[in-house]
Amino acid sequence: MINIIDNFLDSDTYTSIYHKLSSNEFTEIPVGDKSFWVQFSNEEFDQLVLDKISEAEGVGRRNILSFFRVATDKVDTDWRIHSDAIINGERPDRALVLYLSPSSMQGLHGTAFWKHKELGDCLPEDVSFNKFDEILLSESNNVDKWDLHSVVGYKVNRALCYPCNYFHSKYPNVGWSEGRMVYVMFYK
Repeated sequence: MINIIDNFLDSDTYTSIYHKLSSNEFTEIPVGDKSFWVQFSNEEFDQLVLDKISEAEGVGRRNILSFFRVATDKVDTDWRIHSDAIINGERPDRALVLYLSPSSMQGLHGTAFWKHKELGDCLPEDVSFNKFDEILLSESNNVDKWDLHSVVGYKVNRALCYPCNYFHSKYPNVGWSEGRMVYVMFYK
């Protein structure tokens, strides 16, 4: 199930986090043949998010990995349609994307959910690591392998929670010049 929680952070917390992100540089982190521009979160913020999603989802949650990420009109411009079914050697249950920066983009944009023409809308639990790697390496930017299923619109301070095995990407494949800043968490 996909959950959308608007006004996820209280006003003071949102303002503090946004100013921190805007005041610090994002660091390029190479992952395979791809790079991400990130800032790392701290335990206090991660716990705040865990508490909020545990309450919203009615069950205690555990963080596997979390960070802040930016995409602009110049960096991180691939489609990179993927599933987050394997993170740090673990299989998280769910993912969270929290939209943080104001948007200057016109038209529909946010997070897209895709249907793979062979596998469907999510990565099967019994998929091999080789098939997982094949999709990431050779199919994630080939939109001919995918059908767009839906897009959840971008809205500042909106949290989007969904099963990690769902195929998804940012939408469209580029951010805006000031940067599409989000917080990402993978959790069980």
